[in-house]
Amino acid sequence: MRITARVDYAVRAAIELAAAAPDALTCDRIAQAQGIPSRFLQAILGDLQHARLVTSQRGRDGGYRLALPPEEVSIARVMRVEQGFLAEVHGQRPEEVAYPGSAQALTSVWVAARDSYRRVLEQVTLADVVSGTLPPAVAELAEVESAWRSFGDPERRD
Repeated sequence: MRITARVDYAVRAAIELAAAAPDALTCDRIAQAQGIPSRFLQAILGDLQHARLVTSQRGRDGGYRLALPPEEVSIARVMRVEQGFLAEVHGQRPEEVAYPGSAQALTSVWVAARDSYRRVLEQVTLADVVSGTLPPAVAELAEVESAWRSFGDPERRD
């Protein structure tokens, strides 16, 4: 699993907007609250606006707002705005990748891994994160001690 800075910033910006809903926030206020570079955030907010997850308004009471109620916006939905597919293998969807010979079943592994990732990210909404109350299945996964540890090469994060 790899979450780019752009995806992380987009999700955090959407969470800030969810916390302020239905009020508007300026780009600078979101940037300051989350420690996101303002210029980078402007581009991200433009992407979210283009995807119709965010609206903007000019003027004294202007700024950015969520276009939908926070309980209707999943983390996966925000992530897809910035990265397209939730999981890909060499730029392709996992089910589109085919391997020869003894690696043939690897396609099924990638598809299963994507499904697991999707099950968490589709369940959790912006409202869940703002409230600090995750869906029970996700909270249960986060309570597993091994979920908080990296395995493998101590120089790398898994």
